[in-house]
Amino acid sequence: MADLEQVKNNPETQLWEHLKDAKFVMLGSPEPNEHMQPMAPQIDDEDGAIWFYANTSSDIVKAVNARPGDVHMCVTENDYQACLRGSIQEEKNDAKIEKYWSSVVAAWFEGGRSDPDLTMLKFQPKDAAIWASSKNPITFAWEIAKANMKVRTPDVGDRASVDFREGQAWQINN
Repeated sequence: MADLEQVKNNPETQLWEHLKDAKFVMLGSPEPNEHMQPMAPQIDDEDGAIWFYANTSSDIVKAVNARPGDVHMCVTENDYQACLRGSIQEEKNDAKIEKYWSSVVAAWFEGGRSDPDLTMLKFQPKDAAIWASSKNPITFAWEIAKANMKVRTPDVGDRASVDFREGQAWQINN
């Protein structure tokens, strides 16, 4: 279950912990007609960026180069959801390619680290919204039942926001 105390007191740290544990996130495209797609994030503690291996011929790389701007990225788990907004750009960075290289990545690039189609996307977060719950399914059902009996609005978790540009985090109770 999500740690609601951390949502209240340190949502940015909690967000980075969830991102580091994420096998994939849903990454948006700057092209508004394209759907989000699953991508494996590589979290860089040095530059605060999130890196993705990508193929130069992929729709997302083409969209990033044709229409620079902000995109959304979402991470979801059973009791924790976050949506980040930030800038994205293609950056073929040999140091990052080497740093995060694995057998999983190698499976996608026949030419290995020097594959001519291999590139990186760099997502620099600007802000994020977080929703978290520590409620188990029985408690959740009870909260919904009370709400339907008009006792009160369901209490199923908390919401927080993080502004990476200002170094500020704030928490909003639902």
